[in-house]
Amino acid sequence: MSRAVNRRIFLAGSAAVTGAVVSGTALAPPAAAVSPVSAKSSKSSTTPKPYVPDLDAAGIEVRDAARRDPTEATLAEAAVLMSRRKLTSTALVEAYLDRIGTYDSTYQAYAEVTGEAALAAARAADRSGGRRGVLSGIPLCVKDNYFTRGVPTRCNSHIFADFVPDHDATAVTRLTAAGGIVLGKGQMGPLATTRATTPNGTVTTVNAWTPDNPATDPGGSSTGPACAVAGRMASSSIGTQTGGSIVLPSNRQNLTGLKPTMGRISAYGVIPLSYTRDHPGPLARDAMDAALMLAVMAGPDAHDPRTLGLPGLPDPVRAATPVVGRGGAVRLRRATRIGVPADFLNTATEVRGAFLDRLDAISGVTLVDITYPADWSLLTGAFNDARLSERTEPFRHWLREDPALFGVSLLSWLQGLMLSGDEWITAQRAKNHLLREVLDGVLSRCDVLLQTGPVPFDILGLPEIAFPIGFTAGLPSGVILGGAPYEEDRLLEVAAAYQAVTDWHTRRPADPAAPAASGPSAKRAAGAGRPRLTAEEAAAQSA
Repeated sequence: MSRAVNRRIFLAGSAAVTGAVVSGTALAPPAAAVSPVSAKSSKSSTTPKPYVPDLDAAGIEVRDAARRDPTEATLAEAAVLMSRRKLTSTALVEAYLDRIGTYDSTYQAYAEVTGEAALAAARAADRSGGRRGVLSGIPLCVKDNYFTRGVPTRCNSHIFADFVPDHDATAVTRLTAAGGIVLGKGQMGPLATTRATTPNGTVTTVNAWTPDNPATDPGGSSTGPACAVAGRMASSSIGTQTGGSIVLPSNRQNLTGLKPTMGRISAYGVIPLSYTRDHPGPLARDAMDAALMLAVMAGPDAHDPRTLGLPGLPDPVRAATPVVGRGGAVRLRRATRIGVPADFLNTATEVRGAFLDRLDAISGVTLVDITYPADWSLLTGAFNDARLSERTEPFRHWLREDPALFGVSLLSWLQGLMLSGDEWITAQRAKNHLLREVLDGVLSRCDVLLQTGPVPFDILGLPEIAFPIGFTAGLPSGVILGGAPYEEDRLLEVAAAYQAVTDWHTRRPADPAAPAASGPSAKRAAGAGRPRLTAEEAAAQSA
């Protein structure tokens, strides 16, 4: 479908979402997230059927490291090894559970581990011979704000402390229908507002690259799902993004994270934070794994009106398959203009400079200098606070009954209550103006845009991908690439081509020292002395 048609559909959908919030029809999905009802989903005939690529045909070999240690394998490598009878799902799940048992008292990536159910599913996958779907036998981590039937979904909040859903979120339903196995629920920021802490603000999940230094920022609220994949305790994971919580943890933990266009993946069964900005998406090890996860989860869902009437998903697996010429040279699948903002080299200059040089050497890439409009900082800064009022709407009951249930994140919820209706409407006008600035301005001069932060494309619901480009002071460094509406395939093409000529995405952190004991006591011991966020710090970091 042409970019012009995509643009018209996206503009109409963006206006409809804002209108739904104003008219009150947005109450349905948040209410469903608080009072579960059975979920039904539908697939579009224009969405390609997910498939595992033929790695040999694509010139990609399963790495020796993946053959030696199944927890080192990417999702695609594990699927190929299982299809070749070189690996069983049971062995893979057992390997991950062993690492969880050994190291998660330090990482604290999981809020809940469903080991027995995962092993039972793995044995069933092995008996089926891989016929359960494209993800057959693949162990996954699910952020703890996704409904999981019969498994606690606490959203790291006192409000949901005893909540056990009677059905799965649509995204989880599609993953398990494709054969994916849920290892457990990934720890997260309280109600998806900050990095993972206890409800009172004590830091829990760490950055997998600095397990002994909990002060190192691990990214946004999808901290647990990111740490689970980076620490080799899951093949891939799913998180949510409202203010950077997929792309930022991916950048900071050497992963590839994809935030699709608003509506690409249903948010039905996800405890809400912001109706106009909540995006489900994968946190994976490379572009191919992100593409496979997207292919499985994407599609219309009658329970989420944001997913209906969208253009079909272009083949993401094909987009994430590098194009290699006869001489071994990698080229982009389509000639692509990559916008480079004037301030892109203001931070991490050496790593980002080397990244631009390597990117520019790929055939088909044209780097384009981009200057933001004069009102860019105002549109992406001051008006961004409008998001705070959206989070209070589905939780007004608890704010009235017992504000203490919100723990350390209470301040940001109260800030939302303080915003007036005219401020919110002004912010929506500013959002529409920003959308025109991006679609008719910035993206008229380039096909994809390198960003210095996730917020502009979060506000607008446009797609983003994050991927690793090196290390700064021993910590992973990554970039965020934003695209036009429904052009996740273009983002995957660029990321896959870059990953075909570099190996940053294959780097893994060293294991932490194994604790002397295991179980809850080891977890408590590992958490002793960890920093605690104040209410002011939590509000400043809030998504």
